[in-house]
Amino acid sequence: SRKPGSRARVGRITTPHGVIETPAFVPVGTNAALKAVDERQSIEAGTQLMFCNTYHLLVHPGPEIVRRAGGLHKYMNHRGAIITDSGG
Repeated sequence: SRKPGSRARVGRITTPHGVIETPAFVPVGTNAALKAVDERQSIEAGTQLMFCNTYHLLVHPGPEIVRRAGGLHKYMNHRGAIITDSGG
């Protein structure tokens, strides 16, 4: 933050799939999809980063399906940055 007296941290994370300005709102696509929002709407909303749940992806659709699609970005048809967590 540039506000005098603020101890908030502002940063920039650079990835091969885009730059994330922090702090940022990060929506969660549990099964590699945002509910009720398509890619265009996500981009228009300014989404810079999206969470996906690794455990749920393991269960469904499974690693072989994601691999055959060419990876998670292609499976999701998502060009932006993705971060995964274990879901546990």
